[in-house]
Amino acid sequence: MTNPCKRHPLWPIALLLLATGLQATPVVKERIVIDEIWSAVSVGFCLLTHEDLQYVAYYNSDRRMVVGMRSLSQSTFTTKVLPSESEKPPRQSKATSTIQGWDSHNYITMAVDAAGHIHLSGNMHVDPLLYFRTTQPGDIRSMQQVKSMVGKDEDRCTYPQFMYGPDERLIFHYRDGGSGRGNEIYNIYNAETGQWRRLLDTPLVSGQGKMNAYQRGPSLGPDGYYHLAWMWRDTPDAATNHDISYARSKDLINWENAVGERLQLPITIDSPGTIIDPVPAGGGMINSQFNFAFDSKKRVVVSYHKHDENGDTQAYVARFDGLAWKVRAVSDWNGKHIFKGGGSGPSTFGTFLGLGKVHQHGTGKLAMPYRHWKNGRGLLVFDEETLQPIKTIEATEQAPEYPEVIAEVQSDFPGMRIKWASDSGRFVEPTSRYVLRWETLGSNRDRPREGSLPDNSELVLYKIER
Repeated sequence: MTNPCKRHPLWPIALLLLATGLQATPVVKERIVIDEIWSAVSVGFCLLTHEDLQYVAYYNSDRRMVVGMRSLSQSTFTTKVLPSESEKPPRQSKATSTIQGWDSHNYITMAVDAAGHIHLSGNMHVDPLLYFRTTQPGDIRSMQQVKSMVGKDEDRCTYPQFMYGPDERLIFHYRDGGSGRGNEIYNIYNAETGQWRRLLDTPLVSGQGKMNAYQRGPSLGPDGYYHLAWMWRDTPDAATNHDISYARSKDLINWENAVGERLQLPITIDSPGTIIDPVPAGGGMINSQFNFAFDSKKRVVVSYHKHDENGDTQAYVARFDGLAWKVRAVSDWNGKHIFKGGGSGPSTFGTFLGLGKVHQHGTGKLAMPYRHWKNGRGLLVFDEETLQPIKTIEATEQAPEYPEVIAEVQSDFPGMRIKWASDSGRFVEPTSRYVLRWETLGSNRDRPREGSLPDNSELVLYKIER
């Protein structure tokens, strides 16, 4: 499951410039230092702009969960440290906790409801539900913990996600249970009564105690459907991902496969017509590197990687052609991406492979960003109709995503990297965007690090303009 505050997608304007061959240099128009943060492990923060107000949520240098706000005309944030039932990180106490530990799963996410209240959740990896809500619309100073949403299946929560359903109703989604054994739960909020209830009488997707689904979506597409893609995983070992799958819905309640056949809920591994590509466990798929997007004809295009018949790991795309899923490799790489194990960032053996979201690349062409341990960074360009590869564009030919002054790591501590959080709100300026930037070590499979740790780093808000 992808949280909107957790991952930073490629900027659509940059993609448009790349598609048309134009090169525009991004520049910093505003810089606000918000706070200092603990830099010993990577975890996701949240930025949300709503009308003329902007909100941030993060862990500070004392590893405390903090929420902040400002009006867009102000140059400082008002912050509030959220209370914690325990003085230990999650899993070290039965009580809920707002203390950051070593678990890179424990990102923070926020949303605004129809009445203007701020909702916040996070710091959970198979932990009791941690959820806060303001009592005064738009005012983070009134944020209080709410111990329960519906009072059931809230003791083993992971991957919290807020989204908006039909009629802009706020929906909260999370996994109930552990990796390899979990169900996907959806709650819907009534902004008038301040009450949550189940959106569905059953989990949307169920592993039946044998597996769990790692999801992308549901996301509303240009065709009016909510689209959902997922892969199944049998155990906490990342190598056991298998069977990338798909379903869609007009209302998030009634679901169907790509042919349009009604699916009985919960969706399981046996639900008819849901499997896109029957990749077996050990076949080279991983839950962190798949996605979907839409082509110029509003058709969903699913992207992922797997091993080919020669054992090399390739990037693949799939699209339903009306009768079956058309699956094509869009890379021709040599080498096998080997990974296994649990925790954030499973063990690899000198390999890494990252795939970005498919996007339009001029008339009749699509492209997918990539990072490859042998082949560096670039774009895989392929034909929109046939899905056949056309060419590879190396990163040096692409328009820069960030201004040079903030695109390089400033810390001299070994292993430090830049983390970004894009704006999950609805700030709209044709040539501008807001991002959070901070520096940190990467994930450590959710385990404490030994030896020296880096100094705290600055959490900075940037407004970037092209």
